[in-house]
Amino acid sequence: MLDAVAAAAAEAGAYALARAEGGFRRWEKAGGEPVCEIDLAVDRMLRARLGAIDAGAGWLSEESVDDPARLAAPRLWVVDPIDGTRDYIRGRPGWAISVALVEAGRPVIAVLDAPARGEIWRARAGAPATRNGARLAASTRTALAGARVPADRLPRRERDFVAVAKPNSIALRIAMVAAGEADLVATLRWGHEWDIAAAVLIAEQAGARVSDALGAPLAFNTPSASAFGVLACAPALHAPAVARLAGYSEVADRVQRR
Repeated sequence: MLDAVAAAAAEAGAYALARAEGGFRRWEKAGGEPVCEIDLAVDRMLRARLGAIDAGAGWLSEESVDDPARLAAPRLWVVDPIDGTRDYIRGRPGWAISVALVEAGRPVIAVLDAPARGEIWRARAGAPATRNGARLAASTRTALAGARVPADRLPRRERDFVAVAKPNSIALRIAMVAAGEADLVATLRWGHEWDIAAAVLIAEQAGARVSDALGAPLAFNTPSASAFGVLACAPALHAPAVARLAGYSEVADRVQRR
């Protein structure tokens, strides 16, 4: 099944890359999030291809109306047709097709297809994660100070980190942790399952530690299809990272309202 999912993602990625030169409609969704007609075309393509692979699975995608019937499905396709639409629209390479199959609340198959970067990331539960066929291994860093973080610019409270190149796609940033190219990625806001489902499995199967911003396990196919932040890091950094995040006002406020 992983090969079939990767083939579907590759077909969608090739289509998106071929249309990336421009000439497509684009607009903003509520909240100012960008979207373009290629997002919607890829969504339709993947729904057809993935439905043929596992017709019994439910569907959750950024570009589809949510159907609560997914909550009763034995498995669930979790899809972001183009994760990193801002980079896609701007002609930058930091975007990817993100596909995960979730079972019993956990991703069991994952593919990130990033054709503008020439990368195919794959994972299945219980097996090594790979990029272009090469096995991935997360960083073994033990000190939080000096940790590499994908960022355009580091805020003052994180000046002891080291900024590395940041793709717009959160899935690709998490995948950088899986590849040992970053030591830590953290977000401190409510996010959607489709943004992270595939990347979470890839990072975990590469030996990284992944949780929400509070340090709690992530669950998928939830009624809200969301979680408060994501933390992906080298295993030894998880506890000190959670402790640092707990001191940030965004997290403190969330804990108080929990």
